[in-house]
Amino acid sequence: MKNFTIPLFLIGLLVLGGACSSKPKEAKAEQVKTKLAEEQTQVKAMKLVKTAFAREILANGTVAAVRKADLYFQTNEVVTRIFVKNGDRVLKGQKIASLDLFKLNNALQQASDNWEKSKLELQNVLIGQGYSVKDSTKIPKEVMRIAKTRSNYEQNRIQHELSAYNLKNAVLYAPFNGVVANLLSKEHNQPTSGQPFCTIVDNASPEVIFQVLENELPMISVGDRVVVSPFSVANYNGPGRIVEINPVVDKNGMVRVKATIQASTKLFDGMNVNVRVQKTLPNQLVIPKKALVLRTNRQVVFTLHAGKSMWNYVKTGLENATGFIVTEGLNEGDSVIYDGNINLAHEAPVSVIK
Repeated sequence: MKNFTIPLFLIGLLVLGGACSSKPKEAKAEQVKTKLAEEQTQVKAMKLVKTAFAREILANGTVAAVRKADLYFQTNEVVTRIFVKNGDRVLKGQKIASLDLFKLNNALQQASDNWEKSKLELQNVLIGQGYSVKDSTKIPKEVMRIAKTRSNYEQNRIQHELSAYNLKNAVLYAPFNGVVANLLSKEHNQPTSGQPFCTIVDNASPEVIFQVLENELPMISVGDRVVVSPFSVANYNGPGRIVEINPVVDKNGMVRVKATIQASTKLFDGMNVNVRVQKTLPNQLVIPKKALVLRTNRQVVFTLHAGKSMWNYVKTGLENATGFIVTEGLNEGDSVIYDGNINLAHEAPVSVIK
């Protein structure tokens, strides 16, 4: 049997080659670890606790001023002065506009003269009947009626009162604190017949009028909270309370509801708004809407456990504009992932960002 001997320099080369071949493997392993660390999905999570849930009924409504008055002139004389403009805030009793008083003063003077003549004529008629005006209590009612008719006493008295009324109302005053609206007339022109000269709007406590379906009526009550959002104003949510529910269902199955809302310069009479009626349900497990995803047409919520996302089938109940009530599949204290969960898989590595 032959003995083979391996030179020492070959053994050295083999050892050196093995050492060199192990370094690329270790480097590759480090690269894999680094890559896995980089592939962790960044998510946001929240601790699930029982909280109050605002149940919502959605409706469309219209803002209405708590008080609104159309102001009219009683005669068609020329407007001489306008003291305000649209949008001006006025106080109760403040002057709005005035008419030319020349014809009105003359009409009152003429009516006064005619009334005085009627008084003298009445005395003459009564004296002719053997009575004295100074002792009117002794004059029979029928005799007095006939005497006033013959002297045109009542007719001229009424004309005098009407002339005095027209003169008094030749100046328009604000009936309450508010804002001037719909003022279209100009000075030195006659106001449009049958049209209000302007409108005074009190926006101190605006109301919103909206309708709900009759099957939603048991879900609301006077005192419930509402949130109002104008369609034309972004990022505005005005709080309010229901103050009136009309106990009549119209032919379309709708019920009229009124709520008072917080005053704001962004709200105008007649403005169209979205209304959310909110009723608080205590002690509910509520998740943000973004936390819920669909997998194979089933509701799924991912929770965080030991740095991994855990897949949970859930069932939800009521919802509002921001969240859902979870009725099955989660427990109080779970860490719910609500952001970065769209493409997550079960037991995927994740990192939580604040």
